[in-house]
Amino acid sequence: MERTFAIIKPDAVERKLAGKILARIEEKGFTIAGMKKIQLTRKQAEGFYYVHNERPFFNDLCAFMSRSPVIVLCLEKENAIADWRTLMGATNPANAEPGTIRKDFAVNIEENSSHGSDAPETAAFEIPYFFSALELV
Repeated sequence: MERTFAIIKPDAVERKLAGKILARIEEKGFTIAGMKKIQLTRKQAEGFYYVHNERPFFNDLCAFMSRSPVIVLCLEKENAIADWRTLMGATNPANAEPGTIRKDFAVNIEENSSHGSDAPETAAFEIPYFFSALELV
């Protein structure tokens, strides 16, 4: 069993798409081991996305992620990281496959409705950034 981290981003929460995204997650066989709705501070967003701090999009990304609530999730299943990334689709929704979350719900490449860990090492950082062991079942 593998765990991955996911975020339903502000653009999707604002447009009341969380229920549809959660339904797709469960339909694809993921177990939701942890879930909460939170409002990130700018400082929390900067800490989470610190790996991008030298990139030109860093400030816009942190402003976007802290503008309104998000839903953070710990998802579990065999091959969870790769399967979640497939379900999300390409980062740029214009390049995403039909039926993926980003193709169906994203506004644009910046407001692309979802985030997911890209490797076991990333998940190992991202999950405990938002969840204590007691919050995961």
